[in-house]
Amino acid sequence: MNDPQNPQGQINIELDEQTAEGIYSNLAIINHSHSEFVVDFINMMPGVPKAKVKSRIILTPQHAKRFLGALAENIQRFESSYGDISESEHPTIPLNFGPTGQA
Repeated sequence: MNDPQNPQGQINIELDEQTAEGIYSNLAIINHSHSEFVVDFINMMPGVPKAKVKSRIILTPQHAKRFLGALAENIQRFESSYGDISESEHPTIPLNFGPTGQA
């Protein structure tokens, strides 16, 4: 559908100051159901056994796949400009983020 007010189909995106600062994350936990992908971004601090989810993004499967493609393309561009991104050893991270109570 063509909008005569917006002939190029451009989207006006606003970015407030707080959101523009961003949130640092060094861990992402991804879960999915048949209808959505849930990505929790976490900031784990060394020596601290507990961490909070800093941001949660919920995507449709179609958006998750487009995001994967866009991220892969941007990583390729980054590595073309700055060299390969080396992966360091994976730290041991306890994956017990859910309730741990006993009955």
